[in-house]
Amino acid sequence: MKPPIYKPSGAALEYGDLALNIYTGCNHGCYYCFAPNVLHKTRVDFAIVEPRIDIVNEVRKQLEKEQITGKLIHLCFTCDPYPADIDTTPTREIIKLLKEHGNHVQILTKGGRRAERDFDLLDKYDMFGVTYCGYGPTEFVKNPHEPNAGMPMVRLLTIEKAREERIGTWISFEPVLNAKDVLYVLENDVALNTAVKIGKLNYHPSSINWHDFGRKAEAICKRRGLTYYIKDGLRAEMDKA
Repeated sequence: MKPPIYKPSGAALEYGDLALNIYTGCNHGCYYCFAPNVLHKTRVDFAIVEPRIDIVNEVRKQLEKEQITGKLIHLCFTCDPYPADIDTTPTREIIKLLKEHGNHVQILTKGGRRAERDFDLLDKYDMFGVTYCGYGPTEFVKNPHEPNAGMPMVRLLTIEKAREERIGTWISFEPVLNAKDVLYVLENDVALNTAVKIGKLNYHPSSINWHDFGRKAEAICKRRGLTYYIKDGLRAEMDKA
């Protein structure tokens, strides 16, 4: 195995100093997921989720050998740290290791309540985040576009729980599927001390006017004083005349 902690490249550099993928894939079933192509897997194979071989020990060895400390380490890019219906103890053990070596953890998940078990390991210097793509009336139930992920509204409630625990929080509005709902959530449901990142749907058709949506989203963020980041692809659409 290559050293599991790595420096992201390209657009992934927008997320943190380093990154780590704990599992072999993800079983949330999101139709828009880019990771199967990155890993050269079919979607069927990608949905078979196991911890990467000896991942906890490999992370421990790399942390000790390279003396990795003081970094913000993103969990995860090509998997979810809290996949459905499997034991996520490896996630917990890796968070412990990263923190013991003086690092901070940035989590991004659609796992909903599954993540709350590990809140006792996190603090205000860590960032717990969820993906919210915009769902409208389906936000209280399982979404057909993400069939095995946590319910959208439950993800937002999990953010509130993290804030109550004094953990840093963020929401990834990417890829946006329902522009109207995302704008509503930005205006009404995002706490002022929760950071947001906003990005367009890529590689799939969409009827969203990205120029108008992006400008409206940024205007809300500015008016409310939110800490926000517009992903490069959306920013390019916003900058078009």
